[in-house]
Amino acid sequence: MSKINQLFKEKPNRLCSVYFTSGYPNLNDTTTVIKGLEAAGVDFLEVGLPYSDPMADGPTIQESSSVALKNGINLDVIFNQLEEIKDEVNIPLIAMGYFNQVVRYGAERFCQKCQSVGIETLVLPDMPMIEYENTYKAMFAKYGLSNVFLITPQTSEERIRKIDEMTDAFIYVVASSSITGAKGTISNAQIDYFNRIKSYNLKSTLIAGFGISSKDTFDTVCNHVNGAIIGSAFVKYIGANGVDNIDAFVKDIIG
Repeated sequence: MSKINQLFKEKPNRLCSVYFTSGYPNLNDTTTVIKGLEAAGVDFLEVGLPYSDPMADGPTIQESSSVALKNGINLDVIFNQLEEIKDEVNIPLIAMGYFNQVVRYGAERFCQKCQSVGIETLVLPDMPMIEYENTYKAMFAKYGLSNVFLITPQTSEERIRKIDEMTDAFIYVVASSSITGAKGTISNAQIDYFNRIKSYNLKSTLIAGFGISSKDTFDTVCNHVNGAIIGSAFVKYIGANGVDNIDAFVKDIIG
């Protein structure tokens, strides 16, 4: 059983994940951030793979990716950083990037590297489902990698159920039809959306992201799905405060 599925078995609700941009605010901060978030009590992490042409990222994460790329981050550097600490951390690690990065790097080489550094789960928002089914599903399985698909308020029930059938990690419930970034509150329309997805009685764990940035928004979302991902708010925090006081940010979210 993968680390993340073992986690879901032991803790089915109020799961807290944090996204961070590798190589930000400084090139060698990646490992410090991972260790700091694990020590602070976060359940699992999204290791952001900076990319110059993102589809879903809002201005905060776009800016952090730009800084990280200028710092000299790339996939080889990230894999080397993760290799350094793979025996020191136990928290499940998810690689969040873009399909184009994987193709350019070499898909099989990418999968081999993920396996060697302890990544078991991938989130690639721009990977077409048909490409996954026809080409990459078997390759990912060969290297023990689970793929996570995203759903939005506009995703049809038929597609959601198909994603549920193919999912062996979690479904990423995009909380609003927008790019990443803090939104302030969770609206009644979003709550209706979460409850609609929940009413389908899917087998998969449901983790919401996009616009979750505070204890109030985290608590509200966790009343309706299994957990939530905080991204832009954390990236903004370490951009302003550095990486030495991560515990304070996490405690403000999860108590």
